[in-house]
Amino acid sequence: MYAVIVTGGKQYRVEVGTELEVELLDVEPGQAIKLDRVLLVADGDESAIGRPLVEDAEVSAEVVRQTRGEKLIAFKYRPKARSRVKKGHRQELTVLRITDVRLGSKSAAESVRKAEAEAKTERQRLEEAAAKQAAADAALAAKLAKSAPAEAKPAKASTAKPKAAATKAEPKAASAKTAPKKTTVRASATDDKTTKKVAPKAPPKTTRAPKDK
Repeated sequence: MYAVIVTGGKQYRVEVGTELEVELLDVEPGQAIKLDRVLLVADGDESAIGRPLVEDAEVSAEVVRQTRGEKLIAFKYRPKARSRVKKGHRQELTVLRITDVRLGSKSAAESVRKAEAEAKTERQRLEEAAAKQAAADAALAAKLAKSAPAEAKPAKASTAKPKAAATKAEPKAASAKTAPKKTTVRASATDDKTTKKVAPKAPPKTTRAPKDK
């Protein structure tokens, strides 16, 4: 629910919780006031338009503080007359917080409180459901941990060792396969009984002609 009010010659659209700055009012901070110049009140699809004001409509507000607006500069210049006038102005303001908007028996503050209470109960219900689910999950995890066999970890260690031995044996087999085979030469019957060892031939020496000096 929201309303359109008039104060200080200006119109404002307000609802519960709105803070606005209005023209200076003769009130003190913390004081509760009522604004009865209401032009329009709307609640969902229903609305009441005043001619010029809405009957049985009222807006309640609380005075937050008295303040001053930003500085405004008024500069007046007259050409060819050597006239220049510069003035500054800061408007006195009152800060209000809207606490309730009423139209007959309807109250915006009451509807807001009901909505907050419903949201709170719904949040509490969800938190309780989440806590129950977490407790059930923890109990299930503890039950599974107890029922698990205690020999599961040693079995994994025993199966890991043969694999390591197999991997170590594979390089040896591979090296044995790749090693060159030794060839033995036997002398035939036609050969001499004594075998002569033949020294390997040395590469021929190359002589270079002396260079002319």
